[in-house]
Amino acid sequence: MRPHATLGLTGAVHAALQAHLFPGDGKECAAILLCARVPGQRLRLITRHWIAVPHAACQKRTENALTWPAAFIEEAIDVAQGEQLSLVLAHSHPGGYTAFSALDDASDRALMPCLFEALDGMHGSAVMLPSGSMFARLYGPKRQQLPVDLVSLATDDLTFWWRDDIVNGGTRPMAFTSDMRCELARMTACVIGLSGTGSPTAEQLSRLGFGRVIAIDPDVVEEKNLNRILNTSLEDARVRRPKVEAFAARANDYRDSPYFLGIGASVMTREAVLAAAEADVIFCCVDTHRGRMIADRLAAAFVLPLFDVGVAIPTRKVGDALAIAEVTGRIDYVFPGGSTLADRGVYTPATLQAEALAETDPQAHALQVKAGYIEGLPEQAPSVIALNMRAASGCVLEFIARAYPFRQEPNSLYARTRFMLAESFEESTAEFEFRRTPSGLLARGSQEPLLGLPVLGPGEDSS
Repeated sequence: MRPHATLGLTGAVHAALQAHLFPGDGKECAAILLCARVPGQRLRLITRHWIAVPHAACQKRTENALTWPAAFIEEAIDVAQGEQLSLVLAHSHPGGYTAFSALDDASDRALMPCLFEALDGMHGSAVMLPSGSMFARLYGPKRQQLPVDLVSLATDDLTFWWRDDIVNGGTRPMAFTSDMRCELARMTACVIGLSGTGSPTAEQLSRLGFGRVIAIDPDVVEEKNLNRILNTSLEDARVRRPKVEAFAARANDYRDSPYFLGIGASVMTREAVLAAAEADVIFCCVDTHRGRMIADRLAAAFVLPLFDVGVAIPTRKVGDALAIAEVTGRIDYVFPGGSTLADRGVYTPATLQAEALAETDPQAHALQVKAGYIEGLPEQAPSVIALNMRAASGCVLEFIARAYPFRQEPNSLYARTRFMLAESFEESTAEFEFRRTPSGLLARGSQEPLLGLPVLGPGEDSS
């Protein structure tokens, strides 16, 4: 069953929180998480800020009890009111106790009414264990208690702390096992772009067993792309059926109940962005710079891991003819607070501007088509499914390597992977090799304007 309530943290927040909550003296410590709520069917909070309660300020600190001044809650309330945030009161269990104690229950009964008197929304409490794992619970306006099913952390590795696993002492699933499939059944993946690399990516995610797959693509099926879009037919092309509708019809036949949701809208729309925000992981399979820019911003704002894939076939002149110079694919993994696709030069202000021009200038658009899959050839139906599937497989395997580590080297060394088939060569770039630019979007959530882009405001249509 997919989680009803989740809490997401960035690596930087988690690392700082762990250092504060476990100073080495074996005594409990406290902090306050200020969280934005992600709109959607499930309750998802993402940590935007946190406030440390200084150890020396606590009136009492022992290995299983803690008392601290209300002034820090008042400070957090002031911040939360201005940004419409929820508060989660966090503390440590140095002894490793994997449940809320009777003292924790009494503390919540005393403090939660104060929070709800000052703030609307959902508030709660959380516990961090010495390993860094966390569990939490939330309270509604009527004080009803709601367990947080999952606390997630996206860094070089993807970490999922399930409440029932912590309670039962469960271990992480091994890659490529049925246990991995069982965990994926509780998660949601979003695929942006359902064409050349997107359809084989979506196919793999569906067969791997994700509990929900959301696909975003505004286009219809055409005969020219039947040779590289899975789960489409000649009849789909004849009636110009939306790609997401055609794919969903076949994918949902794989299981007893529907799980594949198609959003027939441009990723440059509010509808698409809010749909993607409900996922646990994003796969970007578009061939536009603006699409990648939106995915980049979406991952930062909603604290989501992002996997971006692209292919290209550069050519060279041989006399008056063209010959293939290389056959390449690129997979980038981006985590919230790490280097972004923009930092890595996947798109730039210049390429975004050029793309916008191409959409309004027919001549420029013709040149863009000419520079499609195969450089210099205006191919409308290139036979590239084998290349696309090679890249899509690498993209999904990158996700598996992060969530269920199996590499002999650290995942941090594989922020980008490029393969060159003509040279039979593959190379990787480490996260530390990319420059990081601080982002004001990090953990912004649905704060308006959405993704910091006025064009995505309520009532706007940027398709």
